[in-house]
Amino acid sequence: MRVADTIIPLKTPRSVMAALLDHFGEHGTVTGHEEAWSVAFEIGTASARLLDGSISFQVEAPDDTSLSYLQWGVVEHVLEFAPAEQPNVVWRGGFAQGSQLPYFREMRVLSARNVTPRMRRITLAGENLERFARHGMHVRLLLRPRPDTDVVWPVMAADGRQAWPEGERPVPRVYTLRRIDVAAGTVEIDFVLHEGDDMPGARFGAEAKPGDLVGMTGPGGGTLKPSPSYLFLGDETALPAIGRLLEELPDGAMAKAYVEIADDAERQDIALKPGVELVWLSRGGKLAGSTDGILQALRDVPDAFWGDDPYVWAGCEQSTARAIKAHLADTVQLKKGRSVVGTYWKRGAAGEVDE
Repeated sequence: MRVADTIIPLKTPRSVMAALLDHFGEHGTVTGHEEAWSVAFEIGTASARLLDGSISFQVEAPDDTSLSYLQWGVVEHVLEFAPAEQPNVVWRGGFAQGSQLPYFREMRVLSARNVTPRMRRITLAGENLERFARHGMHVRLLLRPRPDTDVVWPVMAADGRQAWPEGERPVPRVYTLRRIDVAAGTVEIDFVLHEGDDMPGARFGAEAKPGDLVGMTGPGGGTLKPSPSYLFLGDETALPAIGRLLEELPDGAMAKAYVEIADDAERQDIALKPGVELVWLSRGGKLAGSTDGILQALRDVPDAFWGDDPYVWAGCEQSTARAIKAHLADTVQLKKGRSVVGTYWKRGAAGEVDE
């Protein structure tokens, strides 16, 4: 096990301890009491002890990436719950300041091909990818803002977060690892081919050629909780994630998936197991975000389906995601913790969730 610890001086350590425990308790199993507690997460354990004018933290994890994530999470949330303070945080153990991030890889393009007219699959090669096959299926690609631009890669900061050397930073965009082959050292990532000027991800997907370099950090997010049945909802931006999740469902699981696409030419071949149903919702060429096919499919789910306490996974445009959350909470009254609804993009806005 890897271990790192730090003591963070604070003016209001007791209130920060309480806020941290409340937040971390939503994502892990808590032991201890308000002045000394531990939270066991899927990737490791974070412990805190209240001191006079400070909090002592220790994080423990089985691998470098998980340890780094725990360090980062502790510091980020301390600063969130004590925004007026700027404590000097230095960890003992962990990783040297200025060293390469344990969750960063420089990847090289091997090949590119169109899966459908508007979806292009890029195969990337890199070293030591085993950790990317566990505890998450999303990665953040670090892309050049313009072709042939030299960029710098992030490094470790003393406080466990990212630091950037001098130079031009890459543009981050979040994608799903559609497939990963640890033995071969390759991943496949699908890119929706948007039109527009401020689309570095779509541009990379359309123009990438063998030998091109890109940064990759991760993994994180996207995994499912065990359930006897599942409901998946999404548009083409979520299709890589839904496709992977459907193919990796445990044997015997029942699932329905509704995926909105531009037109029937965007249908993909996905290996479905017995008990899994995939329904394509064509917009008939209408603009993404301009129709309500996903919402209507959700409203039409039979009442009997909800009696099985299913798990719902959805990814789509922001306004649709909000409507899905409202329907699950108000109409279906789905139990807390039985859904993940993500905003994958926002109509009319550019940014990290836009591609």
